[in-house]
Amino acid sequence: MITLADYAAAARERLGPAVWDFVEGGAGAERTLAANLTAFERVRLRPRVLTGLGLPHTKTEVLGRVWGAPVGVAPMAYHTLAHPEGEVATARAGVPLVVSTFASRTFEDIAAAATAPLWLQVYCFRDRTSTRRLVERAERAGFEALVLTADAPRLGRRVRDLRNGFLLPPGVEPANLTGAGFSSPGGHALAEFDAALDWSVVGWLRSISSLPVLVKGVLTGSDALRAREAGAGGVVVSNHGGRQLDGAPATFDVLPEIAAAVSGSCAVLIDGGVRRGADVLACLALGADAVLVGRPVLHGLAAGGSDGVAGVLGVVTDELAEAMLLTGVPSPRDAGPELLTPTEAAAAPARATAPALGAASAPGAASAPGVAPAPGAARPGGVSLRRRDLHGSLADPLLDTMNFLNEITHRYPDAISFAPGRPHDGFFATEDVFTHLRRYVDHLEESGATPAQVRSALFQYGPTSGQIRDLIAASLRADEGIDVPPGSIVVTVGAQEAMLLAVRALIAGPGDVLLVSSPCYVGITGAARLLDVSTAVVEEHADGLRCADLEAVILAERARGRRPRAFYVVPDHSNPSGATMPLSTREELLALCARYDVLVLEDSPYRMVSPGPQLPALKALDRERRVVQLGSFSKTLFPGARVGYAVADQPVEGGGLLADELSKIKSMVTVNTSPVSQAVVAGMLLAARGRTSELNTGTAAHYGDAMRTTLRELAACFPDRERLGVSWNEPSGGFFLTLRVPFRADNDALARCAEEYGVIWTPMSYFYPQGGGDHAIRLSVSYLPGDLIPEGCARLSRFVRAQAG
Repeated sequence: MITLADYAAAARERLGPAVWDFVEGGAGAERTLAANLTAFERVRLRPRVLTGLGLPHTKTEVLGRVWGAPVGVAPMAYHTLAHPEGEVATARAGVPLVVSTFASRTFEDIAAAATAPLWLQVYCFRDRTSTRRLVERAERAGFEALVLTADAPRLGRRVRDLRNGFLLPPGVEPANLTGAGFSSPGGHALAEFDAALDWSVVGWLRSISSLPVLVKGVLTGSDALRAREAGAGGVVVSNHGGRQLDGAPATFDVLPEIAAAVSGSCAVLIDGGVRRGADVLACLALGADAVLVGRPVLHGLAAGGSDGVAGVLGVVTDELAEAMLLTGVPSPRDAGPELLTPTEAAAAPARATAPALGAASAPGAASAPGVAPAPGAARPGGVSLRRRDLHGSLADPLLDTMNFLNEITHRYPDAISFAPGRPHDGFFATEDVFTHLRRYVDHLEESGATPAQVRSALFQYGPTSGQIRDLIAASLRADEGIDVPPGSIVVTVGAQEAMLLAVRALIAGPGDVLLVSSPCYVGITGAARLLDVSTAVVEEHADGLRCADLEAVILAERARGRRPRAFYVVPDHSNPSGATMPLSTREELLALCARYDVLVLEDSPYRMVSPGPQLPALKALDRERRVVQLGSFSKTLFPGARVGYAVADQPVEGGGLLADELSKIKSMVTVNTSPVSQAVVAGMLLAARGRTSELNTGTAAHYGDAMRTTLRELAACFPDRERLGVSWNEPSGGFFLTLRVPFRADNDALARCAEEYGVIWTPMSYFYPQGGGDHAIRLSVSYLPGDLIPEGCARLSRFVRAQAG
């Protein structure tokens, strides 16, 4: 199934005629239902050629949350009509979901399956107490917004259901409501819906919940303004899928009026008739922040459960990315009315620049009248670059995450910080740099180098592949039992450059895909984004990666016509989660990747700085040259030297190794790695006879103590952890652990924690490529002096308790 029409055809075969009519039907003669579809048939997009854009990104921000694409699931009742798992299967597909008041699975079950934001669609009943309980229950389950359906004082006259005498099948009922009379949806609505609602209901919802409220069913600019004035954080341009007032306009036709009316002061979403990725792009061009897809989701659910839902939304997202590329649009927020032919664009507003609810305004963004711009700032009449003319990755929220963390750290210098993933300063002595440098010079002289050769080794560029490859190869043999020739090694500017080189060399074109875990180190996903490389995500469990999940993703990507090329993994004390892969999983992983001809990119910088014996590295277990190892001396020896390496001993057709190909790319990126940095690292390796494990005996013990102290203090600070909904893992080494909390641990929470409680941490959501980790915190134990850890944990405990309350 490659189009949404294919999923619809498959669903029709599986659903009974009366259920199909209930899902597909509209009100009256279904004129509005048809108009929603035909409105998009009129759309013509204007392609742009030779833009040099590369791959666009589809991420966007809605109500302060990053969505993987500007696409979510519209509220629809009774998903169990389509599949026994109902809304649980829909939520498992991993996209934002608006859950209906008449959901057929409990909020708690849906939330347990969800990895993306959940919103609650609210029908306001005559009995306000029932509505209030529903809202409170959803908020406790972790829902993030309320979507008030305002266009249904009663349900529309749905002729198909009347002819069929439609009643819900036995066992299909609203799981979050009590009472009777639900079998006839229209009859229940007539009896229980409050037909006398007015704008005061928005204020009432805000009074009973802390969640933002969106008003759904808005079809005029005046109603959009009324919604904003009433305190709504957004509007959903909707005609209820053509199921209420027959003869109402298509939502796409009224979108420009509504976007112009609110002018960026609140979020604008739209549903109704979206069947292609190009439809999504057209909505973005006319001012929508995101679209909600309805019936096609139920088609996917009926056709294939959770996989079917993911397939439907995957088709829409892939088509959106393709349409963005062909129209020269680097990101969703760069879409504007110029994408459309003049007829459709005429009524469209220019994209507003005011931040949507939840977005932070940059301090000092506007200067007061008469105040000269700061030195270096753009002046009137000077050059002004359009974001759409820059590479699409620069608009990706991923690239803003570390900047925000650095800003918080500098803004609150006295805060205790569990954020930096860097070695402890106490292990470095300035004079040691000169000692190590001298030792390497002596080594060169003892090896027969002339003074001119020594001088050249320190002052000249040196070979692109590196001049200490023999010492690195000896260290790998001594420390890891990895026996590779020096010629299979490329010395890089940290492991980050090794990632960039490996990804660039291995991903040959748009049909190749890089597999990554979720959560995942942002350096690899950032490198992929900069290189326009597609990634596919393998969700980790609390106990780490499961090879069955990796195999499922490989098969899914193959079914989409793409080639899974390599899998990036941190098997030991990973960043960010702290998880370590068991030996049995390592062996299973290598066998799986051999079966499907997938390479492994192994990044494991925390092994030698962790106490106790370590499991064999994947490269040490590699018998087929399946593993490309990405290494670094930043954690073990000298972070400021920025010396890393790639072990790439895979033969390449025509002679040579993959290392030689990486070296070609490096020659066009950094030319070579600093010879002085290489010399200092070489001196340290010589001092330890290549055994970095011996050099790090003291540091590993320190980090082990820091981890144990942090775990002990967390246990002391949270004796009531189960009642609070707080938990954490217990890594055996490395720098990081994961703390799970009963609230959204986002940038706003981090800023509040730093300002009011004097402690800094990292949101785990930074590390989820497709969204997730919203209720988790990464704590780093490496950088803090041991005597500050108890006070840091105590401050963190006070913040968590305040937030949980």
